[in-house]
Amino acid sequence: MYKAIRKNPPAAQAAETLLDALRNLPVSALSDSMHRNIGTVGLQPYQRPGKRTMAGTAVTMRSRGGDNLTYLRALDFCRPGDVLVVDAGGDLNNAVVGGILSFYAASVGVAGLVIDGAIRDVAEIRDRDFPVYARGVTHRGPYKDGPGEINVPVSVGGMVVNPGDIVVGDQDGLLAIPQVDAEEVIQKARAVLEAEAETIRAMKEGRWSRAFVDALEARCNN
Repeated sequence: MYKAIRKNPPAAQAAETLLDALRNLPVSALSDSMHRNIGTVGLQPYQRPGKRTMAGTAVTMRSRGGDNLTYLRALDFCRPGDVLVVDAGGDLNNAVVGGILSFYAASVGVAGLVIDGAIRDVAEIRDRDFPVYARGVTHRGPYKDGPGEINVPVSVGGMVVNPGDIVVGDQDGLLAIPQVDAEEVIQKARAVLEAEAETIRAMKEGRWSRAFVDALEARCNN
């Protein structure tokens, strides 16, 4: 029998200790610890800027562009602290969610929404702290016809997200981190931040060496 939505159970949630550590690290430092070539392109944050990084376990879904039947069902698979990741194919013709459905997600404890598609009611969303990332905006509302899939590998903004990955986001963008790699990425990001802090100290004290620029230029010369 054909089913409008293919449903799989959610993956195990990441440890709260990992999530709390990630909430205190900027995405740029995490990105520098993951070869600088992982993360979304083209998705923008629409929430009111905050100081803490969004971090939560990915519940993923794929739907036809501009259709939110799968989104409505996927909310039943989200636990408090999860990030709902929506692969809507980057379609901008119709919004997947707006002010009401993003408010409901926040009210049941979802940590944030990542939508490779369109949203609407942007003024309302921008007045809240609840993280909402999307590719674009349109006033045109969604269809509710399906089909869709829940908890399957998806691609959002050129980034593959698997169910159970840790999704982090701030004003700079989004990353997906496999749970098995999270502790190592956290330690590397902390080292990045300490190195950056030392660079700032050296600049303030007038001892920052720019000799590395000569080395970089020499490396690039043919």
